[in-house]
Amino acid sequence: MFINDTIAAISTPLGEGGIGIIRISGKDALGVASEIVRIKSLKSLCDTRSHTVYYGGAYDLPLDEKIDEVLIIFMQSPRSYTAEDVVEIHCHGGIIPIRRIYELTIRAGARPAEPGEFTKRAFLNGRIDLAQAEAVIDLIRAKTDAGSRAALNQLEGKLSSQIKSVRGDLLEMIAFAEAAIDFPEEEIEEMTAVQIAKRVKANMVVLKDLINTASSGKVLREGLHTVIIGKPNVGKSSLLNALLRENRAIVTDIPGTTRDIIEEYINVRGIPLKIVDTAGVRETEDIIEKIGVEKARELFKKADLVLMMLDMSRTLSSDDRKLLKELADKPCIILLNKADLPVLLDEQEIRDIMPEKLLLRISVTKNEGINLLEEQIVGMVFQGEVISNEGAIVTNVRHQHAIQLAYDSLQDALQTIEAVMPLDCIVVDLRASWEALGQIAGDTLGEDIIDQIFATFCIGK
Repeated sequence: MFINDTIAAISTPLGEGGIGIIRISGKDALGVASEIVRIKSLKSLCDTRSHTVYYGGAYDLPLDEKIDEVLIIFMQSPRSYTAEDVVEIHCHGGIIPIRRIYELTIRAGARPAEPGEFTKRAFLNGRIDLAQAEAVIDLIRAKTDAGSRAALNQLEGKLSSQIKSVRGDLLEMIAFAEAAIDFPEEEIEEMTAVQIAKRVKANMVVLKDLINTASSGKVLREGLHTVIIGKPNVGKSSLLNALLRENRAIVTDIPGTTRDIIEEYINVRGIPLKIVDTAGVRETEDIIEKIGVEKARELFKKADLVLMMLDMSRTLSSDDRKLLKELADKPCIILLNKADLPVLLDEQEIRDIMPEKLLLRISVTKNEGINLLEEQIVGMVFQGEVISNEGAIVTNVRHQHAIQLAYDSLQDALQTIEAVMPLDCIVVDLRASWEALGQIAGDTLGEDIIDQIFATFCIGK
């Protein structure tokens, strides 16, 4: 796709900082920059060498006013992020110099870039595929080392490589089958179906392995939505503080201190937890506390994981029993807090209500059992499997859906072969699988959906 215009954007967050970067991309990138930047060692900016840093100044030439000292880098096509000519102007990270230099690029003929347009151009110009482009925003938004590694693996093409290999094999099978259709002989057609079935099964194993990483991958990308719930004064806010390693929530001996929702992201051994501390769940006549209790119930119903806290120094109450029954179908860990105090709670009573749930004895104030809780959370996310840092992980719901569609189509192809249907019918299923996988790289995806994906990016990326 030929792109004719030149775009510009501020590529660093606005505010006070060490540096600010204005990025320009397009066939006239150097021409736009030459209207703003002067380098003493060069007669013209056109004399700059690619991928070399130059020191100079940014000027508002009509006013003959120097705006800032700058560093400028020219990256000649195709060896750039967008595979076009790219110029980056690095200035001091204040709002005024960044904005003024950016405004001058627009005055010099560049167009304001749309969200994600630099990455979109990299995709349209064939430098990266759509899966790699989506990994860029995942890498920017990653909240843990594990999430960052998963995004980087995808950016480096590990997922794309596996998908490309399967698609290539499917295309060979399609050609193989169509050749047999064009030269129909019963023995050849039967032999072709047997060979295709063997290769289909091998590719199904590859796709199934990818599908199995999706639940863990989704957590690495979006975080595990975790809700702490229980009666007032059982230690919910203390647990939040212990996991955060800081005093984020107010902790007192007065029941009902937490009335609103507190949300934080926590890095638990590489797993991002979007953890929510809720109001204590109990019957109350206090209007404000009642609203907090209702919010708590809404949140735990939508949670990926519930941490249900009980006080071991108290017997099980009717509020506790009611809440335990409500959590019967939720992924849940029962935390028996205050294990350092005399025990009055009957654990068997809990097991009678929730026989399959994990019970952990902890003491938040003594910091006992917190490490074990973290281990259990990690175990639940990865379901006992260790995902290699080198392997492809499906972190995107769109990718998961496309791979599942491809897998289902291959399953249909096997059933078609087992039913001794004509090769034409097998080809239909193979082609459906091939096209589904093409959605991941963007080869078989509509332009409107591609535009929608890049619209979620930040401007300047």
